[in-house]
Amino acid sequence: MTSTVSPMTSRIEAGKELILERVFQAPRELVFEAFSSAEHLRQWWGPRGWTIPHCTVDFRPGGKWHYCMKCVDESQGEFYGMESWGLGIYRDIDAPARIVYTDYFSDAEATINEAMPPTLSTLIFEEVDGGTRVTNHALYDTEEGLKTVMDMGMLQGVTETWDRLAEHLAAQPR
Repeated sequence: MTSTVSPMTSRIEAGKELILERVFQAPRELVFEAFSSAEHLRQWWGPRGWTIPHCTVDFRPGGKWHYCMKCVDESQGEFYGMESWGLGIYRDIDAPARIVYTDYFSDAEATINEAMPPTLSTLIFEEVDGGTRVTNHALYDTEEGLKTVMDMGMLQGVTETWDRLAEHLAAQPR
C-alpha cells in the first residue's frame, strides 16, 4: 500500500448531520478492529496531547464503550489536567462494514450528561484501492446540538484523532 496521506473531509447536511470521511492505508478488518477494541482505542483515541486513562468496551448491540480522555500536554493551557468522559451505546454492528452507536458526554460513573447533545454515529468501513475509507455520519437531534460541539472544537479534535489513528495503523504488523 502507498504511504499517501489522505486528508479528512467534512460537510454538513440538513443542518444537523456532520459527515466526516478519510481513507486509511490499512486493511478494512484492521481499521474496524481499531474502532472496536479497547486495546486499540487506548492507543489513538482523542486529540494530540490527550491520553485515555480509562477505556472499557463491550462490543455488541446494547453494549457500552466508556472512556476518559485526559489532557497531559501542559502547553494546552487551561485544558491541561482536564478530563472528558464519554459513553457510547452500540445499536448495530455489522463487522467489518458498519458500527452504529449513540455517543454521549458522561461522567466517571457513566451517567449521561443530559445538558450536552448526544450524537448518533454511523461508521461505514469500505475497501478502496490502497486502504479503507471510513465515513462517519454524526447526526444530532437539532442544529443547535451540532453547533454546540462544533463550537467546542470538535472538528479539530476529530482531525487530530484520525491523524493519530493513521499513525497507529501504520505501526501495526501486517
